[in-house]
Amino acid sequence: MQSVTLIIDKRLEMSVKYKKLLESDYNKVLISRYILKSMKIIQDEEPDLIIISDSFDNELSGFCKQIRALTYNMRPVIVALSKSADIQDRIKVLNSGADDFLSEPVDKNEFKVRIEAHLRREYESNLETKEFLPNDSYTKRAIKRAINNNSDWAMLYIKIENFKDYKKAYTEIASDKLLQTYGAIIKASVPENDYVGKIREDVFFVITDTLKAENVARFLTFAFDSVANKFYAEHDLTRGYMILQGDEFAGKRAGFVHFTISGISNENNYYNDVSQVLTSLEQLNSMANLPNKSNYIIDRPKISSPNSIEQKTYNKDIYIYESDEALSTLLHTILNLQGYNAKIMTSYKLPPKSDIPAIIIIDAGDLEKKNGLNLCYKIKKEQKFNKSKVIVTSIIHDKELVLNTGADLYLPKPYEIPTLIKWVDSLLNEFNQ
Repeated sequence: MQSVTLIIDKRLEMSVKYKKLLESDYNKVLISRYILKSMKIIQDEEPDLIIISDSFDNELSGFCKQIRALTYNMRPVIVALSKSADIQDRIKVLNSGADDFLSEPVDKNEFKVRIEAHLRREYESNLETKEFLPNDSYTKRAIKRAINNNSDWAMLYIKIENFKDYKKAYTEIASDKLLQTYGAIIKASVPENDYVGKIREDVFFVITDTLKAENVARFLTFAFDSVANKFYAEHDLTRGYMILQGDEFAGKRAGFVHFTISGISNENNYYNDVSQVLTSLEQLNSMANLPNKSNYIIDRPKISSPNSIEQKTYNKDIYIYESDEALSTLLHTILNLQGYNAKIMTSYKLPPKSDIPAIIIIDAGDLEKKNGLNLCYKIKKEQKFNKSKVIVTSIIHDKELVLNTGADLYLPKPYEIPTLIKWVDSLLNEFNQ
């Protein structure tokens, strides 16, 4: 991404001279000869560096205070230019919020080198320490500039699915290596002049043009899946999933890391602000998620009819398969009191085809019959219930036996009701994402 430098100077000849010195492929330079106009440019462009001269009637120190107050949330570098060389003037301006003070006339080479040093320091201060990519704040600034620019653009939202589970299972050191590897793949895959940054720990962001976006997304899904197996222990690869250790010796089944990539452009839609862009990308991203496989989805022109948009509701339906009648009644009562829609199932048969419960709680049964384990296996084979979360409670203290049936969580009996409620709440949020 180009840096943006704003020169606020009412002198035509000097401001043009400074612009020619500083402008390059990596630095876009704007000039404002009016104070009120400069305030609007600062809000629209969020410049990385602002050069203010004392060519205006306003006192330079007061002008610095005014700009610093306007830019408290982005903190650009402010360089003051003055015809004065007085030490007291320097101190006053620097105390008012300026980062540097240059007395005119200034040597053109020194001027250029100083400004480039400030821009380099500003960029480096916004880099994440793990992948050395621009952080959330800098990325949002890049999105805003792209929106305000008249040229065509496309944006890719690249999310690492199951990253938090991987971090729990393999520690922070391993998760940092994963981030660094995938960050390097993304940087190598995107053209040099395009933007690569972060939105949060598990989300990368790319700004490119509409012609490149789909090719980049297609290559990244292939590249990510090609190296994914290198980040797992052999026993997890053999098993086909990770096991997360939980409270009371519970074990949660967790899928492997994979990527979902969503993309939008201004080719077919108009976007007003950063939040609108991110909301559109997040909604699209949730549609791209496939189990244990990277996938991408790019926004296309929409064909729709009136009232065709379906509002997503929060599913709180919970089915209980429990052979112990007293325990099933207790669970039913407590879950309903907690605000869930609990229902007792009287036999170990698949849920009705008309229903898609968010959570299914199943008692595994005894070692011989294993009615619950067989039911769990059948449920997970049904495409209709592929999003439903299954909790298997069991007197059989064998995590792998239970989780190999497809269960999302193994909870050994006897368990505490608050522990079950905590897991129910967590899995409900996962289901409704």
